[in-house]
Amino acid sequence: MSEELRAAIVQDDRTGRVLMLGWMDEEALARTRETGLVHFFSRSRQKLWQKGETSGNTLRVVEVILDCDEDAVLVRAQPDGPTCHDGATSCFTPWLWRKILQREQEGSDASYVATSLREGAPLLARKVGEEAVELAVAALSEDDDRVVSEAADLWFHTLLLLRSRGLDPAAVEDELRRRDR
Repeated sequence: MSEELRAAIVQDDRTGRVLMLGWMDEEALARTRETGLVHFFSRSRQKLWQKGETSGNTLRVVEVILDCDEDAVLVRAQPDGPTCHDGATSCFTPWLWRKILQREQEGSDASYVATSLREGAPLLARKVGEEAVELAVAALSEDDDRVVSEAADLWFHTLLLLRSRGLDPAAVEDELRRRDR
C-alpha cells in the first residue's frame, strides 16, 4: 500500500449517532464520492471494498467532510439496515446489546437469552412487568445493592423484549432525543 490511509468516521445523518470507523485511501474516497455509497480500504485484505457489498446493508452518502488537515474524514450517511457486521445499528454498541445479539445468533438451548427470545414477546413482557415490580419494591425497602441488582434485571429483560420485537435500543434513544427538543 503506497497511499496514506485516513480514518473515516461514519455518522447517521438522521440521528447523529456514530455508526462505524473505517479507513479510506484516495481510491476509496473517490469511489465514495462517485457512487454515493461508502467505500473503504480493508487493511486486512489490502483492497477496496464497498460497505454492504455482501450484507446489503449499505451506507448512502449525504455528505463527505475532510478535517482541517485532510487526514480524517467524516461521512454523514443514511444506513440501509444495521451497520455493524454483528447486526447492531452501530459498531459502537453497548456491551450488553452486543452480548444479546451474540447469544441469539448462537441459539444454544443452554442460553437463557436464546431460549427466552424463542419464547417471544408474551413471556418477555410478563418478565419485564415482574422485574419492574421487584425494582419498585427494592427502591422503597431495600439497600442500594439490591436496587442496582433489580434495575439490572429490568434493563436486561427490557432489552430482550425489544429484541423479541425486532427493535434496536437505538430506537429508544432516538425517541428520548426527540422528546428533548
